[in-house]
Amino acid sequence: MRRYIIFGAGAIGGVIGTRLHRAGKDVILIARGRHLEAIQEHGLRLETPDGTETFKIPAVSSPSEIHFEKDDLVILGMKSQDTRAALEALRAAAGDHLPVICTQNGVDNERMALRRFENVYAMVVMLPATHLDPGVVQQNSSPIPGILDAGRYPQGSDPLIEAVCADLRDADFSSQPDEAVMRQKYAKLLLNLGNAFQAVCGTDGNGRDLLRAAREEALACYRAAGIAYSTDEEFRKRRGNFIQVKPIGDGQRQGSSSWQSQTRGTGTIEADWLNGEICLLGRLHGVPTPVNRLLQTTANYAAREKLAPGTITVEELKRELPL
Repeated sequence: MRRYIIFGAGAIGGVIGTRLHRAGKDVILIARGRHLEAIQEHGLRLETPDGTETFKIPAVSSPSEIHFEKDDLVILGMKSQDTRAALEALRAAAGDHLPVICTQNGVDNERMALRRFENVYAMVVMLPATHLDPGVVQQNSSPIPGILDAGRYPQGSDPLIEAVCADLRDADFSSQPDEAVMRQKYAKLLLNLGNAFQAVCGTDGNGRDLLRAAREEALACYRAAGIAYSTDEEFRKRRGNFIQVKPIGDGQRQGSSSWQSQTRGTGTIEADWLNGEICLLGRLHGVPTPVNRLLQTTANYAAREKLAPGTITVEELKRELPL
């Protein structure tokens, strides 16, 4: 029987792990700090628009605490800034044959994994989820939690990822193999360019013009680099009516994964792998990216200083743009 090791049981990893466990799959969680302590003591609580359940799922702090077996596979759920250290710990504990599935935002995690592991898979995640309190994750879409398409990296499919997608469908996700899944991940990167803005200026800030400019910079970089990506029409068609965000109790989902990191005061943020990816492409291919650079550098400053979202206003942010 396949065993799913969820390395990074925050919002995305926690929802995937609890739903796989709920569907009868074998699951182990890797978490840290107060979140791990709460899971080990009380279980992982899943809050959804339809109700709340708590699951007693085995949880450890490190891959070194797991006795790995031949049918194990790992789903990486940590933020991109933590991926490299996680991969090193995983390889030291399990060797390089273990299948690794990258769910993170951005497009560089798969490359980091493939440098260390033979079998790497990319998963594009359209899953509104929230993690703000230890031992609690929220699934904000119902009845379908989200869309989780996956394929081999850099391309292709195989029986393993087809079986994983089937298990995810058993857990009520919309999930299908995609031989060119990185096209979807590059399209999602365009959406994630606004994460830094939200982390800095909050959820009420009006940054449409900035975000439009950041997207245009990214598209220019894609063209210069010859990068294929799903069109807006393709992305909308795949999303369909599956994602239906609904209130949990009296509240609405408040912000992106970067906003959540900033609200929790983690001290780090994933902007280097989102806006920073566009800056990298721009530098490689001679495309100016001033807006993405501003978002990247300001988000990193806000994270280091542990500034609450909204501390920096939209007007203050715009004043930093080079003339």
